[in-house]
Amino acid sequence: MDVPRPTLRALLSRHGLDLRLASDPADLPADALDREIRWVHSSDLLDPTPFLSEGLVLLTTGTQFADADSDADYDAYVERLRRRGVLGLGFGTEVVRDGIPAPLLRACRIHAIPVWEVPYRTPFIAVARANAEAVAAAAYARRTWALDAQRAVAVAALGRRGTDAVIAELSRRLDAWVAVVDAGGRFLHEHPAGRLDADAAARVRVEAVGLTARRVAAGGSFTVGDTPVTLQTLGHGGGQGVLAVAASLDEQARSVVTTAAAIAGAAGERRADVDHGREVLAAGILAAIDRGDDSLARAVADAAGIHLPHPPVAVAVAPHPSPHLMTALSRHPTLLVVRHESEAIILGPPNGAEVALAAVSEPVGMSVAHSWDEYGDALTRARIALTRGRTGLVRFEDSAQLGMLAALGHDDARQLAEATLEPLRAHDREHGTALMPTLIAWMGAECGHDAAARTLEVHRHTVRARIEQAQRLLGLDLTTVAGRSQAWAALTASGALNPAATT
Repeated sequence: MDVPRPTLRALLSRHGLDLRLASDPADLPADALDREIRWVHSSDLLDPTPFLSEGLVLLTTGTQFADADSDADYDAYVERLRRRGVLGLGFGTEVVRDGIPAPLLRACRIHAIPVWEVPYRTPFIAVARANAEAVAAAAYARRTWALDAQRAVAVAALGRRGTDAVIAELSRRLDAWVAVVDAGGRFLHEHPAGRLDADAAARVRVEAVGLTARRVAAGGSFTVGDTPVTLQTLGHGGGQGVLAVAASLDEQARSVVTTAAAIAGAAGERRADVDHGREVLAAGILAAIDRGDDSLARAVADAAGIHLPHPPVAVAVAPHPSPHLMTALSRHPTLLVVRHESEAIILGPPNGAEVALAAVSEPVGMSVAHSWDEYGDALTRARIALTRGRTGLVRFEDSAQLGMLAALGHDDARQLAEATLEPLRAHDREHGTALMPTLIAWMGAECGHDAAARTLEVHRHTVRARIEQAQRLLGLDLTTVAGRSQAWAALTASGALNPAATT
């Protein structure tokens, strides 16, 4: 329904009123004739402003100017109207005087207020009624639009696309950018995609994270540049996410946004219930595999529509996964993701899992089970891979290629190594000896006294004497493979010895 807005332009063109604009449009602001008129009021008071509100036009016959002595009186009158927010002045001619007074025309031009002539045959009440009818028609049309938009949004929710269809329909009805933002600040649905500029999008993410963190139903609004943005939390408690709309909203548009938010929130809560049920079933599936009953695990997975890969299967572990990581992995069609205490366990085909996890910035350890009997061992290997202390995906098989060297970089190994070597360091500090440098050089020379002596530029007997003293302090027999291995491991784990230099 295309209904004209109740503007001054529409009022002036209303058939039967015969209103005539006396102002030169070139002297007026560009939007002066297109501002919406809330009401039409008539008064012949010299100062009617105490009885006026913003957004109306004033009609007068000019009796208040009977005693006007100069242009200043007219100027002061129009200035008062301008300050009060009056949108225009209609002058009823042939009642008190012929035509519009020239000083009044000049004052209206100076203060950029439209002035028009109301002919004697047109009563003021007809002008007021015409505008009231236009306001009522516009309000009715707007309410009709809102009901139609709410109905369209509700129908969209019934389709296969669900929330995405709701957001697309809301965007179309409002002719605005609309998005659903999750608690981590990620755009789950966005229409039209990419329309919002980078600064506004970043602000939306920040505000969405702040609103959802409160865990209460709430709303908010802000402006970035010339873009007004309205936010509304989704779901019971407001923790699901936020519906964001980049548009200036009137009451009817807000009602449509509220409807869309309620539908999206309800869909999210249903989805959360379903996800929780699937998590419980998935945990049961893993428990069955862990007990060696993979046939039961397969039967439950098939009945629940949960994808359980066939061996060989990648087994991955993510300690303390973020909500963003859980959401991203759970949406991958070939992965089974289960939260177990403080970690997430991920199963999937090796190639697919590796591709999905390669883009992860959080630490994830992974190994491969070639049969379900190897599941427990693969899970242990995945956890061992995490001890490498790296971020992103760490494959146990890559660590195994480094042999035992991979384990020597762990914090526990470093601390044990420091404690093992402390007697040598303490002796060097207290007595000014060089037992640590000698042991390092000796190990680096594959336990050769002559080569170590050349490195240290001392006699080989000096090296021999220092090594004998070092083994007494360490409590190790450095003439045996076991003793030398202990010393080498301690030096390597502490970082004092580069293993590449001895291999």
